[in-house]
Amino acid sequence: MSLQRAQPAQLRKRIKALYEGRSEQATRFRYGLLVFDGITLIFIVVTSFLPRENWIEVADVGFGVLILADFIARLYISERPGRDLLHPVTWADAAAIVSFLAPLVGEPAGFLRILRTLRFLRSYQLLARLRQDFPYFRTHEDVILAVANFVVFLFVTTGFVYETQHLTNPGIKNYADALYFTVTALTTTGFGDITLEGTSGRLISVLIMIFGVTLFFNLARAVLRPSKVRYECPDCGLMSHDPDAVHCKACGRMLKIPNAETD
Repeated sequence: MSLQRAQPAQLRKRIKALYEGRSEQATRFRYGLLVFDGITLIFIVVTSFLPRENWIEVADVGFGVLILADFIARLYISERPGRDLLHPVTWADAAAIVSFLAPLVGEPAGFLRILRTLRFLRSYQLLARLRQDFPYFRTHEDVILAVANFVVFLFVTTGFVYETQHLTNPGIKNYADALYFTVTALTTTGFGDITLEGTSGRLISVLIMIFGVTLFFNLARAVLRPSKVRYECPDCGLMSHDPDAVHCKACGRMLKIPNAETD
């Protein structure tokens, strides 16, 4: 009986080490998941330009099975699975799983696949490791995160516009058309050659402009602001310092910021 209990415990420990450990193997595994998310997004975009064929349906199911395995593994190692189930990114993963596995039951749920883009937000759990592995990331973290937030918003919005419009709007036939509309809307250029009709279309356009412009201003501010290094002061907790700072400007504590040239 004790052996039967030990085996699940050992399996959980091994999986947890891959997802949360600091070993080289765990790091490669997590970066591999990040690459997989990128491949998934590329697949979604590319197949939007292609007619639905059998190989696409098979690939959909393959992606769905892999995402489902990752989903189950994360819940299995979670200390509070109930709380994790309430997280919006978990809902996005569940919706993506349903959409990718939809060919098995013949349900047209492809529009849910755009929610897979939200998975990039969870990849921000790699921030601590990125700071440790890449000196350039430490120095330009604010700019990189601002770019990441803007790109994620742009892709999610483009996917949403495409999936809600391509069947009824003759101006939006693929992701390129949806991206074109999204960019013209968030920059308030508004050429007028592609529009979203009806009240729902106008509301979508308004939301794109409000949130898109906000993220764009945050990106511009991060780019134009003097470069800072993100390093937590042991005494006061201040996170942002000048790259050559010796003392914390808030409390005077001597700092030991890693030198990008010597890392």
